[in-house]
Amino acid sequence: MRQRLIATEEDAGNRLDRFLALKISDHSRTYLARLIESGGVELNGKMETRCRHIVRAGDRIDIDFPPPEPTGIQPEDVPLDIVFEDESFVVLVKPAGMTVHPGAGQKTGTLVNALVYRFSRLSWRNHERPGIVHRLDRNTSGLLVVAKSERVHHKLAAQFQRREVEKHYLALVFGSGLDLHGKIDAPIGRHPLHRTRMAVTRSGRHALTLYDVLETFRDFTYLKITLKTGRTHQIRVHLAHVSHPIAGDSVYGKGRLENVRSKEIQTRLTTLNRLFLHATFLQFRHPKTAEILQFSSPLPQDLTSLLEFLKAEDRMLK
Repeated sequence: MRQRLIATEEDAGNRLDRFLALKISDHSRTYLARLIESGGVELNGKMETRCRHIVRAGDRIDIDFPPPEPTGIQPEDVPLDIVFEDESFVVLVKPAGMTVHPGAGQKTGTLVNALVYRFSRLSWRNHERPGIVHRLDRNTSGLLVVAKSERVHHKLAAQFQRREVEKHYLALVFGSGLDLHGKIDAPIGRHPLHRTRMAVTRSGRHALTLYDVLETFRDFTYLKITLKTGRTHQIRVHLAHVSHPIAGDSVYGKGRLENVRSKEIQTRLTTLNRLFLHATFLQFRHPKTAEILQFSSPLPQDLTSLLEFLKAEDRMLK
């Protein structure tokens, strides 16, 4: 696709790459610089490969955008729970049981399959994961933000990397006795023996999790969790590290279900077939306006029902 721009008096004096970045909102300056250097930009009818070229009033700039690479992802008409949408991004609630993107052994039924069907524009930074700025585990539910362009993706990802995004989760963990407010500051890396798992290791990357106790039960504690870093499986690994794994976690909480004194709760957790972990709150700046945005998602009904049962059982025991 070719796009033509005409430089005005106000544009004069800008470097070519900066001029394009100011005029074209869907692409990052880095991408546009690569496009210039690869011969994708003509200045007054001649190829210009210097990003530092100074634009003059009246210059005619033609940009040839390469077609997006085929993703090979099968679009699927799967309902999406959309919380917010504008021309830049989408915020939605991912259900538990849905994988975020296709991978080995799963090519269909993912969130990305649904996104490709629903939206004509998605960021293409990673052609296997169009639109995906951050992820949630398959059996975790909650809020996700999806970018509609490469430039928006770049700006949102930068906020995550700079730890400017506020993320809160609701979780039920095994055991009691946690301080009302606490933090888990322990590095996370690949498990030395089980390569599909993560673990607290000396050689791992810095990871910080904060928590607040919302309610305590006989064999469980209900928490609000705030992530300060975004390591793979961070909440699950950190809580298991302090001997309070997430309820329903068969990987990091193996063997804990048998210690629950109520057989009814054991059964309910087994049939729940998911983590009691929900991404309930997101706060970040709009990638174009810099306005602070906040989004929330209440606890899903399956988790609410289990929580209500725990409360009722505790009342009976008192």
